[in-house]
Amino acid sequence: MPTRRDFLSTAAAAGAASLLPRDAAAAPAALPSAGTRRARPVVVGSSNGIRGVKLAYDRIAAGDDTLDAIIAGVNITELDPDDQSVGLGGLPNAEGVVQLDASCMHGPTRRAGAVGCLEDIATPSLVAKAVMDYTDHVMLVGEGARKFAIEMGFKPQDLLTERSRQDWLRWKSRLNANDAYLDHDADVAIKFTTGTINMNAVNAGGDISSVTTTSGMAWKVPGRVGDSPIVGAGQYCDNLVGAAGSTGRGEANIKVCGAFLTVEFMRQGLAPAQAALKTLERIVAMTEARLLDARGRPRFDIQFYAVAKDGRYGGATLVDGASFAVCDERGPRLEKCVALYQRG
Repeated sequence: MPTRRDFLSTAAAAGAASLLPRDAAAAPAALPSAGTRRARPVVVGSSNGIRGVKLAYDRIAAGDDTLDAIIAGVNITELDPDDQSVGLGGLPNAEGVVQLDASCMHGPTRRAGAVGCLEDIATPSLVAKAVMDYTDHVMLVGEGARKFAIEMGFKPQDLLTERSRQDWLRWKSRLNANDAYLDHDADVAIKFTTGTINMNAVNAGGDISSVTTTSGMAWKVPGRVGDSPIVGAGQYCDNLVGAAGSTGRGEANIKVCGAFLTVEFMRQGLAPAQAALKTLERIVAMTEARLLDARGRPRFDIQFYAVAKDGRYGGATLVDGASFAVCDERGPRLEKCVALYQRG
């Protein structure tokens, strides 16, 4: 297994370019910008993307396409074996297999790509972009997605690190014949994550892109797909309006098409943070009773991150305490999400 330093240095130095097929330069060219109004360049995303937003912003400032830039940003996390929520080293499904999901959208060309239940390929975000660039489809899943990735030049590898394997064995050792998938275990010694990284960007010309990538819910039923690879749920962008994406409980987001809904609220004139809060209100309204506490609040959490075409941005969460990553001319930093509910 290559070292963490090997992976991080490769991602930081070459970004996505080193993992693209040889003929990547032949990818379809972008359409002209949707408008000539100048915007304030900014990259926003989930807090685990704090390293990536800086790389993405620097690449945008150097003239790179917004989607190429943010995919290079999320590649840092995908290729980090010490991050157990995305890509290499992600926590596996119930059978000990790491299955990855991702989707992306490119505002200028109005194109999208996605992969679901992808195995053995550490950078599903790049495979999603390859689906967008080289096929007439939007989503490939399972063995078909894996075969496509290998045909495109991506190298398969074992994504289950020893650390994640030990965590899976520890979780598995607690199972018994009476366990069911809807059971909940409050034992904090057993790791659990819905880990995901989302990133959205706008450049000075007002062109927008979005990407979301994940290893999904830890110990999930094999074949489970969350919101990350679903265009309109895990991420969405409209080059006339803005972009949005999410992390957290994907099943809750799928039912409201949360990223699309957030962008639509921005289209109606709401600022990014307020648009995300309105989407969270819709999620609460659509949450089934078994997942609500005595006060009618969801027992889970979920966050949305959004950027408008003019460079305004924001993040929102169900429960106070979450932060999000942002990088603009002031540099990379974490900012606090606005919250629908206060903790306690």
